[in-house]
Amino acid sequence: MPDPNLSFFGRLSLAMGTFFAILGNRELAAGIKRLRAGVQAAEAPAPAPAAAPVSAPVAEPAPALKEASPVAALQLLGLLQRDARFVDFVEEDIARYADAEIGAAARLVHDGCRAVLREHFTIRPVREEAEGSRVTLADGFDASAVRLTGNVVGSAPFHGAISHRGWKVEEVRLPRLAERHDASVIAPAEVEL
Repeated sequence: MPDPNLSFFGRLSLAMGTFFAILGNRELAAGIKRLRAGVQAAEAPAPAPAAAPVSAPVAEPAPALKEASPVAALQLLGLLQRDARFVDFVEEDIARYADAEIGAAARLVHDGCRAVLREHFTIRPVREEAEGSRVTLADGFDASAVRLTGNVVGSAPFHGAISHRGWKVEEVRLPRLAERHDASVIAPAEVEL
């Protein structure tokens, strides 16, 4: 008995597979036409022996894409501006400054950015091994957490050296925002009186 709770994508997959099967099999198409016309199976002519059925490739549904909310990104940018003057630093034309002046400013921005990250996030390495360590990635490794670089040929297991341990966020502690807060204002204009 067919599953009455077949999902939308399950029905879509079935419909696509059936569509291609009908295109490739004349007898199946005639049988479905009779079925849709309401002809009973007893009244239908006996099907002629057919060649081996051609199974249509079943396309996997595309992964659903979710819209990223810009509010959290804007909130983080506001925190980086507040504590590290990050936007001021990036938007400044640094061509007119000496390297020593840029280095001094970069040190302040670095310290502020680091403080924001440590206050609002728990960040850990993806891989615990030291950079340069030799590792083996077994079949089924998490490709979203490990990117293969260099001469990538064949299939797992892969053997290589860690060139970057990666980072992952384990916890986010962003402050709560008032309902009417405009997150697009990452730093208000200042007017000195």
